[in-house]
Amino acid sequence: MTKINNPAASAASTTSNHHIIRNLLSNKVHNNQRSYILMEKLSYFILLIVLLSLAACSTSTVSPTDKTSLPVETISTPQAPTAIQTPSPPDTEKVFTKSIHKPASWSALVGWENDNLLPAWQAFIKSCSVLSQQAFWKASCQAATSLSKPDHAALSKFFRNNFVPYQIINKDNTEKGIVTGYYEPLLKGSRKPSAQYRYPIHSAPPELLTINLGTLYPEVKDLRLRGRLDGRKIVPYYTRAEIMQNPKLLSQHEFLWVEDEIELFFLQVQGSGRVMLDNGEIIKIGYADQNGHPYNSIGKLLVQRGELLLENASMQGIKQWGKKNPSKLPELLKQNARYVFFRELPADISGPIGALGVPLTAGRSIAIDPQSIPQGAPVFLATTWPNTNKPLNRLMVAQDVGSAITGGVRADFFWGFGEEAANQAGKMKQNGKMWVLMPKNNLTVSR
Repeated sequence: MTKINNPAASAASTTSNHHIIRNLLSNKVHNNQRSYILMEKLSYFILLIVLLSLAACSTSTVSPTDKTSLPVETISTPQAPTAIQTPSPPDTEKVFTKSIHKPASWSALVGWENDNLLPAWQAFIKSCSVLSQQAFWKASCQAATSLSKPDHAALSKFFRNNFVPYQIINKDNTEKGIVTGYYEPLLKGSRKPSAQYRYPIHSAPPELLTINLGTLYPEVKDLRLRGRLDGRKIVPYYTRAEIMQNPKLLSQHEFLWVEDEIELFFLQVQGSGRVMLDNGEIIKIGYADQNGHPYNSIGKLLVQRGELLLENASMQGIKQWGKKNPSKLPELLKQNARYVFFRELPADISGPIGALGVPLTAGRSIAIDPQSIPQGAPVFLATTWPNTNKPLNRLMVAQDVGSAITGGVRADFFWGFGEEAANQAGKMKQNGKMWVLMPKNNLTVSR
């Protein structure tokens, strides 16, 4: 990740431009309308101001990943794993601007007593490799790792003794939201291009600039702007259409090639996956960065164009359309300007790395909006199995984020790796309720 800093910029110029940026952002922040789309429209104007006021001095650091099944681990207390490229601990003692945290009783968590809490506890142990660095979570993480006999009774007692449930309420005072699913796909590929393997997977290019405005303005600390240098100007990074039309733009940054264009597109949607080489070797890859352009749903476009019925606009339906219409597929994909870059992961890692910096757990990890729920927190989810009314009520752990996962009651359920995971994730769009478990004696605030 590349940051732009210049301590040599003149104080007068910097102060003036800082004032301009604050004016641009103040109404949106104060009115609690932190809209991604509006920020995208402002972003490149802000980027230019920042470049001109702070001049160019870039340093390179490695970005943490954004987005498997994990076998049930031994009953003995697991050790918290070392987080891979762990980001700074999330700021839990904060104002959650996209949700209301309403105190609740444990009896409100319907299905709690019937849930198998062991895999959720194991997933929380992973969170603690990051959270234990923060005073807010330190005591609950110490209690979690001290359990010697984590049977159901002991685990239920642990959560009840160390946490307080808060129901997540949307800002419009409604209590239900959308729960979707994601998974870790498998693609066939090669380390060298060929007639069979024509579609490249790219690593993050060094010329991709990322500016974190939070270093100047805490109220927009979750906003990161991306672009590239064109002479002395910062301009938007290349769109998907530009990259597809001119592959030379990312030459030398290919590290794998795959055979299926639509599968590659959905790999970018999922954010992580595996590539199987002809010799049977499996390469695990994870999110590295993205080009900074907004995501545009191709499923919605197909419905608007009359190419698909709304009920068929699932991942499976879009893939089927792509296979039947290969000549139309490239034009469709270009309509989604966002492009995702990847990195190769260690072969022995238990699962893809989420935004928290720890491996995800199939069926127990969810992606959330960090402006609604703190990353790493246990979350009780009450929803239904995909395309059914069968209850799916279980304790999850918030370990990932996603550009489409915004708002209060909103979650993306990680199903893991394999065909069944793909099937469940592709058709999941259910209503749900959520309760976040916060450490006792530490208050959460919302506005």
